[in-house]
Amino acid sequence: MIITRREIIKAGLAAGTAMSIPSVLRAQTAPTAARTVRMVMGDLSVFDPVVTTASVTFNHCLAIYDTLFGADSKFMPQPQMVSKWNVSDDKKTYTFELRDGLGWHDGSPVTAADCVASIRRWGQVAPGGQLLMARARDISKKDDKTFTIALQEPLGILLDLLGFQGPFIMREKDANLSPTEQVTANIGSGPFKFNQALAKPGASFTYDRSDKYVPRNEPADGLAGGKVAKVDRVIWENIGNQQTALAALQAGEIDFVGTPPVDLFPVIESDPHLELQVLDKTGQDMFLRINCLQKPFDNVKARQALLHLVDQEAIMRAAFGDPKYFRSVTSMFGNETPASNDENTGWHKTGGDPGTARQLFKEAGYAGEKVVILDPTDWREADNASQILVAALQKIGINAELAPSDWGGLVARRANKGPVEDGGWSLFMSSEAEWIRGNVVTAVTLSMNGEKGWFGWPQNDEYETLRVKWADVETLEERKALARKMQRIWWDYVPEVLLGQYVTPIARRQTLTDLISMPELIPIWNMQKA
Repeated sequence: MIITRREIIKAGLAAGTAMSIPSVLRAQTAPTAARTVRMVMGDLSVFDPVVTTASVTFNHCLAIYDTLFGADSKFMPQPQMVSKWNVSDDKKTYTFELRDGLGWHDGSPVTAADCVASIRRWGQVAPGGQLLMARARDISKKDDKTFTIALQEPLGILLDLLGFQGPFIMREKDANLSPTEQVTANIGSGPFKFNQALAKPGASFTYDRSDKYVPRNEPADGLAGGKVAKVDRVIWENIGNQQTALAALQAGEIDFVGTPPVDLFPVIESDPHLELQVLDKTGQDMFLRINCLQKPFDNVKARQALLHLVDQEAIMRAAFGDPKYFRSVTSMFGNETPASNDENTGWHKTGGDPGTARQLFKEAGYAGEKVVILDPTDWREADNASQILVAALQKIGINAELAPSDWGGLVARRANKGPVEDGGWSLFMSSEAEWIRGNVVTAVTLSMNGEKGWFGWPQNDEYETLRVKWADVETLEERKALARKMQRIWWDYVPEVLLGQYVTPIARRQTLTDLISMPELIPIWNMQKA
């Protein structure tokens, strides 16, 4: 639900009237304004990361829960709740020991049984967890601080699965709930405690520093290292109107806006008290998905024609305007992941190559079939980019047209595998966080398993054989070599066309500093307020 700033004030007054704590006591215990950070992070309505993958839910969980391993700024898994671990000689049994000082916000200690239950619940839903459970022979505790994962066969990617969108560790009694039943207790063991008494659903949520949390000794590094809470309280305000949020930021009523609108960037840049900052430096990769089942793109030559036709700079400029927030991308794994490479990328040409595209459509036997591009008009960037694409196709003689709808309409129609005459589609645009693209196991868009796979339904058995191997290779060098083989097939087949990589800055007051830079996620530890 989107609410107005006026409604937030009313909700706050109502909640204040209802509170039973005497105002004098509140005044004595409430952190000062200088130790309180107010942020606009989005509408938090689901609190359980097993029930949803929404970024705002993961941000909530990063604040109050902890993880066994955490991905550092180079996307490598590092121990977090774990103090030490080892693997048996046959590489089938992993033993993990928890570090000292771990405790729940209700005062009870974190135990190995909590970890086992959390892994099992996560493993029923998350793609990485499902892979782990499919290979697992047994997951059990040895004592209160130690647990093991025994596998049927080696799984070289195990630590990556635990560190890369792995399980948030919950109390055993919470983790024993069905994955379809939402955990609402919000009792974690992380650096911040959820303040249930001050929760105002639809208006604001409050997080208080956990005095008993013991951070690791290492410096903060991505989602790894020491999670040190350097402010006493963080309040997430839900302000749906972006102009209202910006006005509050300018007035000093809030300190942070997660998604400022592009057309207000000049206003923010001209304010000496504000700053735009790109925290998600790897950003999103925007792509054009192709329906490989229907004409004309059931022919590989027609798909290759699109690869040569697209002018990434023109698309990105139409979508995002200022070139400092976008750049071209040619690797299926994005620009910045460990798997990124330049194999089979000779098709890329600045400005595109309409002549080669026209020739390839001719070789594909194109006979004027209608090409329908699903156009999400409520996603301004994709709408603008779609206008550029349809014009480029029409210019080389393709019978292309847009099918405007909101994003919900696009989502419904893209499931139709039939021809365009029966309500099907030819092309649509989407985007994906680049750090997800760096992990083949969890990126559903990087499969080519036909009609069992993601929209567009590309099928290539040779590629799928390589993709399955991803889970078993153990070293980064082996993974890089595998990535090159996969990318060669990917760009010969062309299940999609990349449109560019973009980043979106956050807006903050200059008094708020030292925010953690990670893709999509915004941890609230480490930040400071002057």
